Amino acid sequence: MATTVQTRAPALLNELLRGAERLSAPQLDAFVCRVVALRAQRFAPSLPRDEADLLTKVNRALPPAAQRRFDELVAKRQAETLTENERHELVELTDLAERTDAERVKCLVELAHLRGTTLPTLMDDLGIRPPTHA
Repeated sequence: MATTVQTRAPALLNELLRGAERLSAPQLDAFVCRVVALRAQRFAPSLPRDEADLLTKVNRALPPAAQRRFDELVAKRQAETLTENERHELVELTDLAERTDAERVKCLVELAHLRGTTLPTLMDDLGIRPPTHA
């Protein structure tokens, strides 16, 4: 039985990838979120509940559609083709991104405290790099 599962795994993975290729962008985003959540669930049982909760919050980001729109608006701003309404939308999305990032940093600080380490060390352990701004 184990051999059958092992030989079937690559074929199943290829089927999943072919199916993912046919998804629309929003469907693909939702699928990726579910896969990431599934992966987190598999690792979460080995962590204390408070750490798992903090890690879940640390991994939150802008919703994919909001991130795409933010990226579009930034590109338009750089091309100097942003309308006034789009400028207001960009300001709102920027505020949302900053609030999201602030919450993530707050959770990272709390997690570092729980683990008895520094924020830079924790970020390094988790493979989190601070953003570079041009």
